[in-house]
Amino acid sequence: MKMELWAEAQKSLNNADSNTDIELTLVLLNNNTSIPLILTNANDSIIDGRNIDSLLLNDPKKSAALIQSFKAENRPIKIEYDENKYNNLYYGNSPLISKLKYYPIALLLIILLFALLIFNFYKTSKIATQNKLWAGMAKETAHQIGTPLSSLIGWLEIMKANNYDETIIAEIEKDILRLQTITDRFSKVGSEPVLEQKDIIAETKNSFDYLQSRFSKQVEFSFSAPDKEIMVLLNPALHSWTIENLIKNSVDAMKGKGVLDVNIIEIEKEVNIYISDSGKGIPKNQFKKIFEPGYTTKKRGWGLGLSLTKRIVEEYHKGKIRVQHSDIGKGTTMLVSFKKT
Repeated sequence: MKMELWAEAQKSLNNADSNTDIELTLVLLNNNTSIPLILTNANDSIIDGRNIDSLLLNDPKKSAALIQSFKAENRPIKIEYDENKYNNLYYGNSPLISKLKYYPIALLLIILLFALLIFNFYKTSKIATQNKLWAGMAKETAHQIGTPLSSLIGWLEIMKANNYDETIIAEIEKDILRLQTITDRFSKVGSEPVLEQKDIIAETKNSFDYLQSRFSKQVEFSFSAPDKEIMVLLNPALHSWTIENLIKNSVDAMKGKGVLDVNIIEIEKEVNIYISDSGKGIPKNQFKKIFEPGYTTKKRGWGLGLSLTKRIVEEYHKGKIRVQHSDIGKGTTMLVSFKKT
């Protein structure tokens, strides 16, 4: 509408004579201080330009390109001032209108950002609630185990006093120590564990030896590591839980029969623990999914083993854990990596 008024004012100016009052016409023409426009004759030769850099107007190629862009934005206005005589008015959008075109996009991006923030808050809150629940369950489990464990220790002392078979007493002591370790592990879930400078080879070998002695002879165990100490910041109870979870998963994948290798390799700033089995393997699309809470391929179980293992390695020890590689029907290699101190 504003450009149509400007065109009418230009037409009036073109048709004015010495008796015409052009004061209002000039006011209308000069009132445009924001909309860029080009006035041409019938052959598109530039007569006038407003709100446009003079360098563009004086450059034929640039001015022609500008006219084409104005044509794409708005339909040109034909200003007839005599029979078969006319001017063409080409105009673009004012800077304000040009900016307003992007406001819906900006508003949409802001809405999307808020939606993502809300989703992230909801997801984080849900995960925090789950972690709190699991931590509470773990601590309650540790508390419940503590009572019968104390009783077992008492009965063991009675057996010693009555000179029971020392072999039996030794085995019971091992199992009581095992229960104490399990209780200690569960009590640490949900709280910040104390990390100590430990030899990762010795700590890993202790867990390996314990499980080797308790699994079927149909599982062929092997352990290899550098013949020296490699110091890492560890919580021994939680690290042994990590190794045991991974070894038990490997034995389950082999259905209690096969080959299981634990190999420790030292690199520049890290030490890697590879646990390989000859089990059924893991599909590639499930490499990350197996660490999700609740994921399990077993008929029994809650699917928390690898989820807790990942938390122990990555959150508590600032290490890394992943499926190194896996072949269906051939086996899987898990990698646990820690920074050396």
